[in-house]
Amino acid sequence: MPEAALQSQDAAFGVTRSFSGRRWLLKAADEALERELLREISPVLARLLALRGIGLAQAAGYLTPRLKDLLPEPNGLKDMAVAVARVAAALRAGERIAVFGDYDVDGSTSAALLSDFLIALGAAPRVYIPDRMTEGYGPSPAAMRTLAHEGAKLVVTVDCGAAAIAALAEARAQGLDVVVLDHHRVDAAPPAVAHVNPNQPGDMSGLGHLCAAGVTFLFLVALNRDLRETGFYAERGMAEPDLRLFLDLVGLATICDVVPLNGVNRAFVRFGLGQIGTLSRPGLQALAGVAGAKGPFTPYHLGFVFGPRINAGGRVGRSSLGVDLLTARDHEKAGEFALQLDLHNRERQAIEKAILEEAIAQGALQANAPFILVSGDGWHPGVVGIVAGRLKERFGKPALVAGFEGGLGRGSARSIPGIDIGGVSPAEIALSVAAGAVRAFSGQG
Repeated sequence: MPEAALQSQDAAFGVTRSFSGRRWLLKAADEALERELLREISPVLARLLALRGIGLAQAAGYLTPRLKDLLPEPNGLKDMAVAVARVAAALRAGERIAVFGDYDVDGSTSAALLSDFLIALGAAPRVYIPDRMTEGYGPSPAAMRTLAHEGAKLVVTVDCGAAAIAALAEARAQGLDVVVLDHHRVDAAPPAVAHVNPNQPGDMSGLGHLCAAGVTFLFLVALNRDLRETGFYAERGMAEPDLRLFLDLVGLATICDVVPLNGVNRAFVRFGLGQIGTLSRPGLQALAGVAGAKGPFTPYHLGFVFGPRINAGGRVGRSSLGVDLLTARDHEKAGEFALQLDLHNRERQAIEKAILEEAIAQGALQANAPFILVSGDGWHPGVVGIVAGRLKERFGKPALVAGFEGGLGRGSARSIPGIDIGGVSPAEIALSVAAGAVRAFSGQG
């Protein structure tokens, strides 16, 4: 058989080359499972399900995931009950609550989820999103001092906080209690009242695939149940919030944070898309308008239309713009936020294009290096992560990108399957950076 025919036969669904020039190959599937599926399902779908180990009995639930079947018990997460008890106590005592979030989509949606819930209970929180350029990522000691000075008694961090040891120690010194809702992997628990995180030591929930918004949603499910069962709503003659209306934010974050679409994540996306389709949230309605996006919405719209614009505020604009948009109740204000984010996204695209061209030129000189290491003066820290991702895809190896300003470098890294950059020690990274600098100086590339 000719080589071209063999390549076509081995290629996934006959696609010998993708748009980027790569071959598509499928792993070997369980043939018995595939034959079983073929009795009811098309060949392509049968192969894809068999590759995932999904049999005919599970196929319907996998293809049409239902939240009532897949929603896990929130208290399976370590520290969940403690976190719920502390927030419930704050609500009953009328304490000032602050929500501290990240500036990306996952952080903005998580902060909006918690803010919406507390507002519905008449306990509007102080929402704090750090400025990327002046404060950096996550809680800082200075931010904790600010919140304490403003009168907060409880801080709930979302999509951050798990590694903020110094900041949480300062919070404790200031008399602040902190509850951490996060999903980033850590090796030790932070000094918090409660640390709800499926990727922390000792958590046995098996929910490590959740994004922060998914963790936050499960926290709200648990908190809502506790408030109902302890008479909070009945005592106040108050209707409990309808958490189904919050699924637009959870689905959006699940796609944009690129977490695995396994288990409950599939239901989050399915029902999230349905809720987004109603455009009942003024911010998403306004964002769809400025982007020229119309339903029915798909994961593409979440990942490539809504997501980049919400992220743009944290990258090149005002970091709190994303959560401002998602929590806006006034359509006019939502429209203003959406226009600002759309403008910032255009700015981000122009900045990214210029830096990427320089980065590719540097990367091309490192053909024999085990990873790509590039840097430049004035490279905007808000886009180095995107550029690192582009380089990783282009060169097929881990990429580290740093921008320098006034002698200070801020960088980001992206890796390929099988190489865990997060597990590399700071000392090893420093040595690699130094070695890269020596090679560049000596002209060895």
